[in-house]
Amino acid sequence: MRFQLRKCSKCNHYTLKGKCPKCNEETISAHPAKFSPDDKYMRYRLAERYN
Repeated sequence: MRFQLRKCSKCNHYTLKGKCPKCNEETISAHPAKFSPDDKYMRYRLAERYN
């Protein structure tokens, strides 16, 4: 079994579990998506980040 670092979007607590032990919210993966030079949507993500 592989463990993956996860982050709670509500309280910013890092954990290995699917639910945050502090606030009981769902956690999301703390790792960024894999880079691909063929990414068709990079323009939209960058525009959203810097606007």
